[in-house]
Amino acid sequence: MRKLASIQRIKNIEPIEGAEAIEKATVLGWQLVIRKSEFKIGDLCVYIEIDSVLPNMPEFEVIRSKTNRIKTIKLRGQISQGICFPLDILPKDVDLLEDMDVTELLGITKFEPPIPANLAGEIKGLFPSFMPKTDETRVQVLEGLLQNYEGTSCYITEKLDGSSVTFYLKDNEFGVCSRNLDLLYNESNSMWKFAIENDFENKLKSLNINIALQGEIIGEGIQKNKYKQRGQTVYFFNVFDIDSYNYFSLNEVKTLLKGLELNMVPVLDESYLLESSVESVILKSQVRSVLSKDTIAEGIVIRPVEEKIDKNIMQGRISFKAINPNFLIKYDE
Repeated sequence: MRKLASIQRIKNIEPIEGAEAIEKATVLGWQLVIRKSEFKIGDLCVYIEIDSVLPNMPEFEVIRSKTNRIKTIKLRGQISQGICFPLDILPKDVDLLEDMDVTELLGITKFEPPIPANLAGEIKGLFPSFMPKTDETRVQVLEGLLQNYEGTSCYITEKLDGSSVTFYLKDNEFGVCSRNLDLLYNESNSMWKFAIENDFENKLKSLNINIALQGEIIGEGIQKNKYKQRGQTVYFFNVFDIDSYNYFSLNEVKTLLKGLELNMVPVLDESYLLESSVESVILKSQVRSVLSKDTIAEGIVIRPVEEKIDKNIMQGRISFKAINPNFLIKYDE
């Protein structure tokens, strides 16, 4: 689970040109604005990430808003992602440890955007346990991973701003899932409609394996259709072998999708050597969308060309995202 709030150390503090009351701090791989002299380099703090929704507590009164959601903002030209609080906002009887998750302790929850009506549907059940959900970790919390795998041959794809969808075939049973739910057959649901129109069940059955294809559905009625698409379509990024519980490699994904006449998410670079700098990776995310040159890309996803599993990291699979801060500011996210 994502640590929305945790005890972290202030790694660096820098002045902001023209600003007398604020300065820039670095926590993990995040950069944010803090009040001048509130913290020193090396201090522990309670760091709260963007997308956190704060409860109605006196400690958070200073940043009260209609939604109490922490967003990416820009102050005096400085992008700020997250917020720091002194440790004394925590209960006095708590043993404080660096990197300790205090999300539940503070009653913080994750912001979830409302589901468009055309993507909602009757629920068959929770997302099946025989395959992983589509959720990437942000690069800002993966400095150690970048250092450990520096120089690894990776590929970069554009992260599309739509809605996650999974199509699966398990023991001859075909299913369609949103990010968190298994959905009952429904011709008015955009995900099921795409499956029906593309004869998806028979396409997967022709492969003769238990398999899942995961992608992003974009277009009219979805996330304000930032790419100005007509109708709706799915761009795929994962192919998962259910029986072996393994993802396909890049070349295997490309071959399978081509054979099934399906779109892959835009591939930006197939020969990227992983860098150890979070800042360098974030800079790579600041591009225009391949699908619409007038649209700022939401970001990028980076994965090894040949799949790698590391049991020492939470998600196991080496795969992560870098969200374009300019996208977050433009669309107030």
